[in-house]
Amino acid sequence: MAATSQLDAAASFDPLRPKLTRIAYRMLGSVADAEDVVQDAFLRWLATDRETVREPEGFLRRVVTRLCLDLLKSARRRRETYVGEWLPEPVVEDEEEEIDDVTLPLMLALERLSPLERAAFLLHDVFGVGFDEIAETIGREPAACRQLASRARSHVRAARPRFEMPKERGLEIAAAFFAASRHGDMDRLRSLLAADVVVHSDGGGKKPAAREPVIGFDNVMQLHAALARLFAENRSQLVRYGHINGLPGFVTVEAGDTLQTTALKIENGQIAAIYVMRNPDKLRHIGASAVH
Repeated sequence: MAATSQLDAAASFDPLRPKLTRIAYRMLGSVADAEDVVQDAFLRWLATDRETVREPEGFLRRVVTRLCLDLLKSARRRRETYVGEWLPEPVVEDEEEEIDDVTLPLMLALERLSPLERAAFLLHDVFGVGFDEIAETIGREPAACRQLASRARSHVRAARPRFEMPKERGLEIAAAFFAASRHGDMDRLRSLLAADVVVHSDGGGKKPAAREPVIGFDNVMQLHAALARLFAENRSQLVRYGHINGLPGFVTVEAGDTLQTTALKIENGQIAAIYVMRNPDKLRHIGASAVH
């Protein structure tokens, strides 16, 4: 009987799992935490009298959001003691997937919101959930939820994608950046970078990475001049090009068998920001899915 109940629960839950995972990931910025939350939601679904639930998707969306709100409290405390700059775990999107407009810069902007602002904005603006359901989910009046979403929208406006660019063009620029940076072609690199370019890197204290953003054209060029010498001694192994959290980039294996993702924010045909993930704890899922 228990086995039958579990099969019934899985039959209604599994089709919703990808969407629930997307919600949890965008709330938390962690693939592992998102998967844990969704599995916890399944266990709660298993224990629920499912015949009384008229809209399973809405019910489970509320469960996942509430679990994320609880987890965000402890996650914020952990990030206060994080070594160096914190970046969300990278997700390398399949070629056939449509690029999500919740790009890496937007995910970083979401980190500056309160948990309730983040929930209201994501549920309404990204996933199209009505304010009545959001109100029930987070325990606020619909009018208050509208204000939360509006406030969040004003905070993240600058981080939303402003320039439409064909996927192929983005990957061409990523390939040009990979070649120039790895072969020490400083002239080519200069032509690719915007004047106000910024490099963000996350090693989590476990792999070498800058503790603070490297800001400005001259500083970024100096950084890559130093890196070029290292790349000459230890050649990067290109694993694949692809879109990482909505941005063109690539996955590589660097010196010491260090897995790394590099994502590029491109504006007006130039690289405005570079996001490098080197923390092995945040790349475990990439090792399983992207390296082949």
